[in-house]
Amino acid sequence: MSIEVIALVLVAAALHAGWNTLVKISGDRIAVMAFVTLSGTLISLPLLIFVDSPDPSSWPLLFLTIVLHTAYHFFLPIAYDHGDLGQVYPIARGSAPLLVTVGAALFAGEHISPIAMIGVICLAVGVMTLTLDKPGGTSINQKAVIFALATGACIASYTVVDGLGVRKAVSILGFAVWLTIGDGLLTFALALLWKRSAIWQVARNNLTIGFVGGGMQVGAYWIIVWALAVAPMGMVSALRETSVLFAALISTFLLKEGYGVWRFVSASFVMLGLMLSRSSK
Repeated sequence: MSIEVIALVLVAAALHAGWNTLVKISGDRIAVMAFVTLSGTLISLPLLIFVDSPDPSSWPLLFLTIVLHTAYHFFLPIAYDHGDLGQVYPIARGSAPLLVTVGAALFAGEHISPIAMIGVICLAVGVMTLTLDKPGGTSINQKAVIFALATGACIASYTVVDGLGVRKAVSILGFAVWLTIGDGLLTFALALLWKRSAIWQVARNNLTIGFVGGGMQVGAYWIIVWALAVAPMGMVSALRETSVLFAALISTFLLKEGYGVWRFVSASFVMLGLMLSRSSK
């Protein structure tokens, strides 16, 4: 990957950790997620007049990825109900890159060099070692692990589908805009059936947080969709998961969830993975 792609994906990773933190700390988490994704929809709607519609050949993949993103939007906040940000986030994000690399090879015929593959593995291992860092000596809740792994499966699935879809769509930004509109509306509609009163409470008390989170969410995702169109899916997915380092810093210094030696180990693996990915052009 070029240095420009790496830099922008790292920006996306920081934005992603930021809006996940808002979901974690801002009240009923499913209600907050619903409001954040709806805010992303409202931010995306005006762009429809400036972007081309995705090519019809990409529409089935667009529909499928909207469903997968919506499932992710529910699994993630439920996982946060049972575990800390510093524990749930690494499991959810770290389980995805290797699955994406395998999926990209099977469904897109996309293969990366052995050195790049080692880099992907190092990034995934670096992310997952954060699960060994138990703040205050507490163990990880079993339900948190189950829902975090389900979240990781959704991430891996929609990343591969997004990569295939955006390459058929012709209009990269058009695909991204339609996706953020679709998954925001579907997430909000389903959450409204379940958490109506909580959503209105979030709207009254956390309006600014909702729109800030929505802006972070769509900004991060538009960058990733573009990167998936121009770079190998497995490498983009692995690099995006460096967001766990940002989340680790946030959980340590902002949320006061604790700090341990495994965060240094994780950072070392991630940095090695970044260097190998960058040197494997």
